[in-house]
Amino acid sequence: MISIPHKTKQFLVLLVKLLIVGGAFYFIYSQLANNDKLDWHQFITIFNKNKSITGVGFILLLSILNRYFEILKWKNLASYIRPISTLESTKQVLAALTAGVFTPNGVGEYAGKALYFDKSDTKQVIFLNLICNGIQMVLTVIFGFFGLFYFNYKFQVLPTQTVLFILLGFISLVVVLFSIKKITLKGYSIEKLVAKINAIPEGIHRRNIFLGCCRYFVFSHQYYFLFLGFDVDLPYLTLMAAVTSVYFLASSLPSFQFLEFAVKGSVALYFFGVLGVNEWIIIFVSTLMWFLNVVIPVILGSFYVLNFKTKIPSDSIT
Repeated sequence: MISIPHKTKQFLVLLVKLLIVGGAFYFIYSQLANNDKLDWHQFITIFNKNKSITGVGFILLLSILNRYFEILKWKNLASYIRPISTLESTKQVLAALTAGVFTPNGVGEYAGKALYFDKSDTKQVIFLNLICNGIQMVLTVIFGFFGLFYFNYKFQVLPTQTVLFILLGFISLVVVLFSIKKITLKGYSIEKLVAKINAIPEGIHRRNIFLGCCRYFVFSHQYYFLFLGFDVDLPYLTLMAAVTSVYFLASSLPSFQFLEFAVKGSVALYFFGVLGVNEWIIIFVSTLMWFLNVVIPVILGSFYVLNFKTKIPSDSIT
């Protein structure tokens, strides 16, 4: 049993907070400052040509709506444990995003949200956060499949046999998982997982799916409107097929939150390159999407991380 003085615990908590926030700002700066593919001169030229307060405001509104729908999703799911306000949900979502910025696929986000609940609710919080992110992944896969098929039909970037193989492989995986749902591994099974999901009221699931669809619609069209702002004149279905394909393929690759724009940017370079879009425009649009939907929320989340009050008892720690 080791007793750590209260002042020491306060210092350690403050140190962790500063490391999270300082690290987040460092990686944001390094990604923007050291990307030699960002042609700021051309960006300023296009911006001055097409600048519009209404247009900029609209793009910023889409970023706000994107995060707002995520906040409402978490508020809805967290109500299964205890009701929380929109402000409390905002605090938890933004702080968790900042805490998860260094971890593969935002795993740290799960721990970040759990800190706002009683320790006895930790497993439930992690499970609900899995549901929260899971519906977004399901929607990304569904829309991505349709987008990829349409894009491939128009431009034949992949052999038809390959596309069919991907579809059959996905269907086979789902069939296999549910056929072995009773097999238990370390106390977990598909059957138990389905039972836990079904235990959540249908109303919560319906709102989760609806809000997930709203969020997907917002950030995918934000991508679309940014390309329009850079004078990319392509048919709506073609451009949206490329956008949904990029999100589908990029989301299947393991990455860190702070490298998300690089991963999506690399996939986007291929798809939009097929459409004849200039490389610097693709890089800029991908970077702006990352900046508006990750960097700004992380900066706001840093405030909540620094002001987080730990629930660890002040008398002792073991």
